[in-house]
Amino acid sequence: VLRMYGAQEVDETHPDRLIANFAADVHEMSDRAGMPRPKVYLIDSDQPNAFATGRDPEHAAVAANLGLLRMLDRREIRGVMAHELAHVRNRDTLTMTVTATIAGAISALANFAFFFQGNDRDRPGGILGVIAIAILAPIAAALVQMAISRHREYGADAGGAEICGDPEALASALQKIEAYARGGMVNHQAERNPATSHMFIINPLSGEGADNLFSTHPATQNRVAELMKLAGRGPTVSGGSRRSGTAVPVSPAERGPWSS
Repeated sequence: VLRMYGAQEVDETHPDRLIANFAADVHEMSDRAGMPRPKVYLIDSDQPNAFATGRDPEHAAVAANLGLLRMLDRREIRGVMAHELAHVRNRDTLTMTVTATIAGAISALANFAFFFQGNDRDRPGGILGVIAIAILAPIAAALVQMAISRHREYGADAGGAEICGDPEALASALQKIEAYARGGMVNHQAERNPATSHMFIINPLSGEGADNLFSTHPATQNRVAELMKLAGRGPTVSGGSRRSGTAVPVSPAERGPWSS
C-alpha cells in the first residue's frame, strides 16, 4: 500500500521542520502510549488524509498526505495521527490491509470477466451479464470494506482521543478533512486504487459523503458527536486536559509552519 501511494519514510532529522516535528510527534505519542514506534511516511498529495498499515504493532507504519501537514494545525495533526496509532494498537491494520486486497481482487475479477465477455456482449444475455457485473462488483467490494471499517473507525476515534489527550482537536481535524475531500480536492492515487479507501481516516474518494448504505466510513458528523461527548468528560485517560491540545506544550514561537 505504501508503494502504491509513493510514500517516503521520514523522521525527526528531516531538514523541513514541519515534517521533522510531525515525525517527532508520532514517536512521542507512541512512546507515551507504550507502543512500539511505527515507521512514519509522507505522501505527496494535496488532499489532507492519513492511514495506518502493517501486520502487527511491531511492524506497523503510519502515513500522512503532505496536505494534512499544510492545512491542519499541530493539535489537529496530532489528533489524526493518534487515531492512526489507535488503529495500530487495536491491531486493525492487518485486517484493513487484507480487506483492501480482497476488495481489489473483487474489482480485478470483475474487470477480467468484463474484458473476456468478448462476442457475448452482442447477445441480449451477454450485455445483461456485463451490466450485472458493472453494477454488482463495486457493491460487493464496498460491502466487504464496509463490514470491516465502520465500527473500527469509532474505536480508533476513541483510542486516538485517549492517546493525544484532545478529542476536540481530532473532531476539528475530521471536519476539516471532510470539507477538503468533498470540496473538489481530488486524491488521484486513491481514485486509481479505490479498494484502499477504507484505510484512510476520511474516505478520500470524490462523491462519498453521508452515512449511506455502502459508505465505508461512519458519517463524519456522527464521529464528531461522539468525540465531543468524550471532550465533555474532562481529562482523558492519558492525562491531557480536554483543551490542552498536545501533551507537549507548544509556545507561539515554536508553532512556526504548523500555525493555521
